[in-house]
Amino acid sequence: MSPVTQQLDSDSPSYDASARGAYDSHRDEWVAREEQAERLIPMIGRLYRQFGVVSSIHGHRLINLSTSAVISAHERAEELGHQALTLSQTEKVLRGLLAIEPEPASIDIARLAMLAADLEDDEAVQELLRAEIAKRNVPVPGEDGGADVVLYGFGRIGRLLARILISHAGNGHGLRLRAIVVRRSVKNDLEKRASLLARDSVHGPFAGSVSIDAENDVIIANGTRIQVIYSDDPSTIDYTAYGIKDALIVDNTGKWRDEEGLGLHLKSKGAARVLLTAPGKAPLKNIVHGINDSTIEDADTILSAASCTTNAITPVLAALDEAYGIQRGHVETVHSFTNDQNLIDNLHKGDRRGRSAVLNMVITETGAAKAVSKALPQLEGKLTGSSIRVPTPDVSLAILNITLEKPTSKEEVNDYLRRVSLHSKLRQQIDYIESPEVVSTDFVGSHRAGIVDGLATIADGKDLVLYVWYDNEYGYSCQVVRVLERMSGVHPVVIPARADVRVEA
Repeated sequence: MSPVTQQLDSDSPSYDASARGAYDSHRDEWVAREEQAERLIPMIGRLYRQFGVVSSIHGHRLINLSTSAVISAHERAEELGHQALTLSQTEKVLRGLLAIEPEPASIDIARLAMLAADLEDDEAVQELLRAEIAKRNVPVPGEDGGADVVLYGFGRIGRLLARILISHAGNGHGLRLRAIVVRRSVKNDLEKRASLLARDSVHGPFAGSVSIDAENDVIIANGTRIQVIYSDDPSTIDYTAYGIKDALIVDNTGKWRDEEGLGLHLKSKGAARVLLTAPGKAPLKNIVHGINDSTIEDADTILSAASCTTNAITPVLAALDEAYGIQRGHVETVHSFTNDQNLIDNLHKGDRRGRSAVLNMVITETGAAKAVSKALPQLEGKLTGSSIRVPTPDVSLAILNITLEKPTSKEEVNDYLRRVSLHSKLRQQIDYIESPEVVSTDFVGSHRAGIVDGLATIADGKDLVLYVWYDNEYGYSCQVVRVLERMSGVHPVVIPARADVRVEA
């Protein structure tokens, strides 16, 4: 018998004891963790559907996750630099929450688990949870408790907004997608709109069921009844005829950017406020959630959610300016092509954009850098910007070349931004990653506005270069939904309050 054959002989005692023993051990451990995760899923679902509680682990939602995804969310906590979180710790918190029957809120299970780590008695855990909820003054929802939303336009952003709103439907006390408004394009328009909602080449299939009621021009997605209204005029629609009142109209078309044009929506019966998913012209407020959403007032009937790039870079720039001060900077965006470019060379009103989007890198203009000052007035006149459109369908990269007022090092600034992404009030907007293998497609579906690539950071005294990835479709859409929640007053209270601490450099 050759040495190799002898080594692989399954009758060898050393083989049975080590190789097969290790294999069985790992498998048994995984099965046990699956069983634990399976117990958590109905608890997470009941909290969401019955009480309107959005549960997460350090900002990563647990709702509608598979068994393996729940396990992965727990493992990711330690990978991101948090304290290790076990499935048993999560179960203890979920069990306690179900016992006290909380009002609607966004609850970070991981942070509560850390607070309850030394508590073994169920009553003690429930008392801690009641105390944490009381600190945030969670409001009791009214009889209605929700806000009607209408999507005017149903393109890339409109359909992603629809997906997010449907997934956030919960117990109906939040944003309620009631209708979309489009122009009838083809005979089977309704079927095609539903198909585009159900299937997406970038973001994958819709998580659930999509059907149509052709007689009434309705799309039904996971139980959400979406009225499809065909109209060419935003000022003549009677939303109340469909049972829609005081609606938030989300203009996804980009056709109107000023107060006069967007004001046409408010002439429609049942429309109350308008949000533009593009940069708005003065005097409209351009809102970047997490930065200046506190400036939204009840009197603001028309607002802008700024651009995807502005949303990606403004939170990072705000964090840098607070810790180090920004003297000046240049923002270069490497941006995925968009629908306003040509697939093949053809006439286009914009410079260079007439050339094929799928074959070329196209230098173009961007107003994102200047638009930052609309949310961060202290950076007025300090930033310049340009853009290169590249042949990828989604996920872009912003390169921030910044001159700071205070010097730093790569290690220091990366540690600061990592802690900002984990513990600050900007943790919904900023993510942080260190991996030598990540590429753009790894960030498809990210719900953060921007993700700092720590390994790419360059720091030399006051000179700093940061690379910030962002899903210019989904990440931006998440920011838009956050603005809608703020406008309507249905943004869930975040628990525990300790998530909003200030992070020092």
